[in-house]
Amino acid sequence: MEYEKCACHHEENQNAILYTLLSHPRSSRSPSQQRCLCQKRRTVCLQTPHITCQAASDVLVKTISFMKNLPSFQLLPWVDQLLLLDSCWTPLFLLGLVQEMVTFEVMETPAPSMLERILLDGRSKRQELQRTQPTLASVQRLQCCLNSFWSLDLSPKEHAYLKGAILFNPDVPGLKASSYIESLQQEAQQALQEVMTFLHPEDQGRFAHVLLISSSLKSIPPGLITDLFFQPVIGNADILELLTEMMLARELPWPQ
Repeated sequence: MEYEKCACHHEENQNAILYTLLSHPRSSRSPSQQRCLCQKRRTVCLQTPHITCQAASDVLVKTISFMKNLPSFQLLPWVDQLLLLDSCWTPLFLLGLVQEMVTFEVMETPAPSMLERILLDGRSKRQELQRTQPTLASVQRLQCCLNSFWSLDLSPKEHAYLKGAILFNPDVPGLKASSYIESLQQEAQQALQEVMTFLHPEDQGRFAHVLLISSSLKSIPPGLITDLFFQPVIGNADILELLTEMMLARELPWPQ
């Protein structure tokens, strides 16, 4: 088993006897539920959630505002707007983090004491299933992706056209106006290529390089973004339902 290869397995077993003696036999945990110190399993949280979550919320509001202010987006059928919102809000939000230069640090999620684990075991299992914590490995992948974009030093126009190329994705299943959306994506990509040629005439491969790096945004799962930046604010609320409400609202409210 993968867990048996984990370096922290032996360390956790040092307290296994005490836990078994003090806890109910039926509440004993399987190895996969025990705390692990490797990067793939180690959970983390924001070091400064109040500051970072506020900055992330501001970026999300600007992201939805960008979509709402595009006449070509508003002309799409409502079902297509929702499908594109569901598919594209995460990469657009990440581009917003890049553009706003939002940086963050994480720390290891505080572990419950042995007594807390014994007393709360059974009563908090449902809460544990509902709440998820990002892993150190997933956050490091996210930060690597952001660093790759910061190294590109995109201009405001490059950001805007790249957002358009990402938003108007004709490959999203279920679209009613996929042909029109494909033409919008082609227009955005052409405008992006033209502005790059103008701003960076010496860099012939910049356009292809930017598109390649932007594809990495799709590898970042929405759940990671929600758990890391927004769960401290919205709890277990459905992020997509909140985003839909923001799309419908004249103003863009966000839970404080």
